[in-house]
Amino acid sequence: MLHSNGDAMDIAVRDERIVGVRGRPDDRVNRGRLGPTDLFGWQANAAPDRLIRPLVRENGELVESDWDTAMDRIVRRTRELLDEQGPSAIGFYTTGQLFLEEYYTLALIARGGIGTNHLDGNTRLCTATAAEALKESFACDGQPGSYADIDHSDVIALFGHNPAEAQSVLWSRILDRRAGPDPPALFCVDPRPTPVAEEADVHLAPLPGTNVALMNSLLYEVIAAGRIDREYLDAHVVGFDELERTVRAYPAERAAALCDVPAERIRQAARLLGDARRLLSTVLQGFYQAHQATAAAVQVNNLHLIRGMLGRPGCGVLQMNGQPTAENTRECGADGDLPGFRNWANEDHVRDLARLWNVEPERIPHYGPPTHAMQMMRYVAGGSIPFLWVSGTNPAVSLPDLGRVRALLDQERLFLVVQDLFLTETAAMADVVLPAAGWGEKTGTFTNADRTVHLSEKAVKPPGQARPDLDIFLDYADRLSLRDKDGAPLVTWHDAESCFEAWKACSRGRLCDYSGLSYAKLREHGGIQWPCDEAHPHGTERLYTDGEFFSSPDHCENYGRDLVTGAPVSSTQYRAMNPHGKAIVKAADYLPPHEPVSDTFPLRLITGRTLYHFHTRTKTARAPQLQRAAPEVWVELAPTDAAGEHIGEGDLVEITTPRGTVRARARLTAVRPGVVFLPFHYGYWDRADTADGASRADRAANELTLTDWDPASKQPLFKAAAARIRLVEHRDGPSPAPTTGAAAPLDSEVAPTRGGPQAYAHESREVGR
Repeated sequence: MLHSNGDAMDIAVRDERIVGVRGRPDDRVNRGRLGPTDLFGWQANAAPDRLIRPLVRENGELVESDWDTAMDRIVRRTRELLDEQGPSAIGFYTTGQLFLEEYYTLALIARGGIGTNHLDGNTRLCTATAAEALKESFACDGQPGSYADIDHSDVIALFGHNPAEAQSVLWSRILDRRAGPDPPALFCVDPRPTPVAEEADVHLAPLPGTNVALMNSLLYEVIAAGRIDREYLDAHVVGFDELERTVRAYPAERAAALCDVPAERIRQAARLLGDARRLLSTVLQGFYQAHQATAAAVQVNNLHLIRGMLGRPGCGVLQMNGQPTAENTRECGADGDLPGFRNWANEDHVRDLARLWNVEPERIPHYGPPTHAMQMMRYVAGGSIPFLWVSGTNPAVSLPDLGRVRALLDQERLFLVVQDLFLTETAAMADVVLPAAGWGEKTGTFTNADRTVHLSEKAVKPPGQARPDLDIFLDYADRLSLRDKDGAPLVTWHDAESCFEAWKACSRGRLCDYSGLSYAKLREHGGIQWPCDEAHPHGTERLYTDGEFFSSPDHCENYGRDLVTGAPVSSTQYRAMNPHGKAIVKAADYLPPHEPVSDTFPLRLITGRTLYHFHTRTKTARAPQLQRAAPEVWVELAPTDAAGEHIGEGDLVEITTPRGTVRARARLTAVRPGVVFLPFHYGYWDRADTADGASRADRAANELTLTDWDPASKQPLFKAAAARIRLVEHRDGPSPAPTTGAAAPLDSEVAPTRGGPQAYAHESREVGR
């Protein structure tokens, strides 16, 4: 549950404690396989520092309390601000790791009860661009392809996606195909020497920030070679003429100069893509968190549309997710959308949602797009959001430009609620901390990146007084006395299964239709892909098989945005452009990054996740096998960049951007010259005093990243900072970086990575009453 693959597993329990997991061999997603975070991450549930009682702030200190006291404080402050300022005073920032039922309940409370537009998830940081790219091309979220396409494709193209570390089970499936009969060709775009890059038949390593230039050149070469499906374009697509005009300006030679990639290698890649008979493409953070994120991801969709490669075995796009339940955040309206992929700019959609919730349409805010996380933080900084409820995420480490983020979260005027398993860096600043149940301690459903819905069952009780997130939200709604327009309780369900039944009604008739699912069906059959309804009782493997899209003006989730400015396309504009509900090819010109490299900051900093940790290590650092494999932050450097500063393997290095400085030990790899990589996992909750004499804020990669986001998806640009490096001191021995994955050292003498021993499973401890 610490990635987006959606692996199915059984939980072993002894004496009311989780003691292990195993993969389910008959599941359609993982076929019994598990990745490192699956195999070991469960141990965090039994960590001795779990939150087991509510905490409240008294005289500047967090002290243990009880649920009545904690919830009364939250409700009292909510009511005060609703009376003083109105619904816009209240903000909710959630995660990609709750269950569908919890997101839907939160969306109802926020949008239909309180009436605030300020609800978003940390999915804004990882896969907002996935959703936006799908909405730009197909006018609705929803993954066109399926993991099953891996088994049928003859070319697999990975754009900024490193499944060997982000979804290792998915990578094993790709390697199965590569090792079997009739193996597919493999194409990869990544500036780092990932296992995917090592395996690829063609690997392009463009300068960060130039993805649109590269994609335009690939499209130009494919079109110039006549490798387009004109019949498909004429029948099912609008916008091709503009794309053809735009990409004419990007022959391979121009892209080579912009991207610092050989022109012939670009042509070689284009021939591979253009000659494919069954093309599967995947996209992830290398595109989503980079400059012109949505524009670049949309060009991957364009590649499939001009080649007519959708809706057939082996022909599909996977705009990947980064978190276990990121798909549910989007479906349920707990981010920048309305539940059920409804269109906030379509009054009929708002009225339909109001009917389901039995509220007046005016109660549901739709005067503009729902507020995205980065804008919410601006409102917090300015004081117009004085109440922020953070659930299941750690923005004090995961948001960009941390010096700014810490200052705004630590404001005295901000009432901060944090709901989590542990006292994270964010929770340490809160006014109220609520102890939440984790995976295996509650029941609910979750949907993975290829639309597969699983049921996750409660295996053990949460420790102490910790509660499921759903119960916390239900308690809040009850104490706040939220009512529908007839005076009845707004939230009509009482547990996860009754909520799921309500969600089925909300999703009925929408692309993400769950109406044919039930807990009983999921228990019997395991994972099932939506849409699942009367017409598709066993689920739907691929979308758009007949060239019909969910893009008609009356049904679509979104009318799209300008890819440069982010301005929403109006209903009138969309109807004129796409009256018959076809797929949309959208062109985009390359623009240079907002923070250019310079003599002062000559390198491009990129950040990312790695194999053994997830997000801010809240769970994985408490699994000894994972923590020992990657115990401390490191920095990946090209030998030529390191040599210029007399830096060797393992030396202590200072990495500086206009926002701050981080210290890390050097790992020399085959990363492309001019690029510096830092894993973003490392914060400060487990940081002991250091002999390096470094400051408290010298470890987290986001001390260095900039406050900037994509104009369309509003996703922060974590791979766009200009940086410099400096040797602090020479060190004996190698960096603590793993020797696996993209961090593999050039020095063959570095000892291989080892994990630590299992912990917690057989320990006993007092967890409170």
